[in-house]
Amino acid sequence: MQNYILKIKNKITEYLTILRGRFDFSRTREISTQPIREIKNGQKAIIDSLKCPYCFSQKFVRRGFRPKKLEKVQLYLCLECGRSFTAQITKGKHYPLEAIFEGVSLYNLGYSLEESCRILQQHHNYNIQPTSLSNWLAEFADNCRFLRMREYAVKKYSPKDMVITATLAHRQLYRYRFHQAKCELMIQEEFQHRKFTPLQEFLQMVPVECPHQYFQEGLRASETPLTFSKKQMIVRAKQNYATKLAAFVLQSVKERKLRHEALQKFMLYNDSVTVATEVPVYLTKDDLEHMQTQLGFIIYHKSLASLPRDTVPEVGSVVAGDAEIAKDLPKLITGHIDILQIRNGQIHLLDYKSEAEKERPVEQLTLYAMALSRLTGLRLFEFKCAWFDEKDYFEFYPLHVLHKPRKTQRRRKVYTMEGVYQVNKNPDKLERIRPISL
Repeated sequence: MQNYILKIKNKITEYLTILRGRFDFSRTREISTQPIREIKNGQKAIIDSLKCPYCFSQKFVRRGFRPKKLEKVQLYLCLECGRSFTAQITKGKHYPLEAIFEGVSLYNLGYSLEESCRILQQHHNYNIQPTSLSNWLAEFADNCRFLRMREYAVKKYSPKDMVITATLAHRQLYRYRFHQAKCELMIQEEFQHRKFTPLQEFLQMVPVECPHQYFQEGLRASETPLTFSKKQMIVRAKQNYATKLAAFVLQSVKERKLRHEALQKFMLYNDSVTVATEVPVYLTKDDLEHMQTQLGFIIYHKSLASLPRDTVPEVGSVVAGDAEIAKDLPKLITGHIDILQIRNGQIHLLDYKSEAEKERPVEQLTLYAMALSRLTGLRLFEFKCAWFDEKDYFEFYPLHVLHKPRKTQRRRKVYTMEGVYQVNKNPDKLERIRPISL
């Protein structure tokens, strides 16, 4: 009987919500029929992948706020099951999650418990006790793997020197950060990472030797007219530590424009593999010509992508027969790598995308890998590229995009832990980014 009454009550709530439309009942219990994924004022809502935790439906509306002593938490009403929920997956916290995560980050930067609480009080005027911060560190230890390295890092660097920070005015402001303590420990302690010393030297010199004028003149990597053949490559889809951290951190972000920085800071200060964020890189025309002629990398122009790939000339090459010169190479290409990691004997270039499954930033990430390879002198074989959000992580090898061996046996399927992938046959676009079977 109680279940029947609850079902009728939910249906009535849904019906009233639809009838009332956009009218406000009060300042604290606002109900709107606008879906949370709708575009408002040219910007999407802060949560793109939010679902009802009870029935996993994406049909929901805003339903006012839940007032707490130090903040207000947005409530949502599910139109399928009629239950209210919030975007936060971490429950039962007296203080805002933003302040909690900042306290954890301060401790991992090398400050003591007391010093971290004092800095938090200066920034937010919260009277947080060291015992509370200690409890948070124990609770979130699985999301803060740097804790095991902290003891060794504080012996080498003071909290102020742990991370090198620089503001780069490259058409817009970018906040470059380099965790020199973490990078040094990873390269010294693990033999497979010792070959990445040139990367460490490059990251240390970015604030001093970065050619800022290049970033005022050059094309951005996301806007470049260059493209690559997608044949004989795969993109692996998985869920890993990066997706877990994204879901954990972004529940504390209330403004969409602050997403990238919040995620970058938390991963840099608290995980065990992220060494730098917003890394500026660039490619000159000479670099691209060297990669074409000496390394055999194949580069095309987007304006010729509609033609059959076998007949399309590479950028800067000469077409046999009519001596027609193909589109020339850009003089300068620039960009900023969102997140740079060192793990499992390779350098990983990560880009956070709010709806990763709909994105295909293969060209952009490949150009980032090419630029970092030229600037550090490391082989492209050492790099992996990926884009991700809270649900998915998609990775590929940039070398497979640029280099197409002709004599080796071409595979049709690739067997991995997450499933079987069909090798891409279309040179113009990725046909699928998920495995055929799980």
